Amino acid sequence: MEAKIIDLKKIADPRGNLTTVEGLHDVPFAVSRVYWTYDVPAGESRGGHAHRQCKEFIVAAGGSFCVTLDDGTEKQTFLLNHPYQGLYVGPYIWRTLTDFSSGAVCLVLASDAFDEDDYIREYDDFKKEVLKRGSHV
Repeated sequence: MEAKIIDLKKIADPRGNLTTVEGLHDVPFAVSRVYWTYDVPAGESRGGHAHRQCKEFIVAAGGSFCVTLDDGTEKQTFLLNHPYQGLYVGPYIWRTLTDFSSGAVCLVLASDAFDEDDYIREYDDFKKEVLKRGSHV
């Protein structure tokens, strides 16, 4: 599965900590888009899709949440709760975000601009595409 936790540089300062991310240095792609979700109601989930090409780096900028990844063969769940860590997610990995704490902010750095055709939004379609590809990424 093309996914891993990446620790970012944390600059400790008594006035408040600082973490930076540079594309092609801290994350394995150039960043083309940044977005964030917040005010997720209790019990709701986000994600529920995969990308054909886009790579993402998911950070709990505030609070915490879980990310479950599925490559069609295996599933892994990651707890994101440090703003100096992020989860790299490659293409053809189904992602579901759950268990948002109150006030959680999910920050996502993406390799590509938004393209609806890059999304696989139905799990059955995802499984078919993964099988057709003949290997799991």
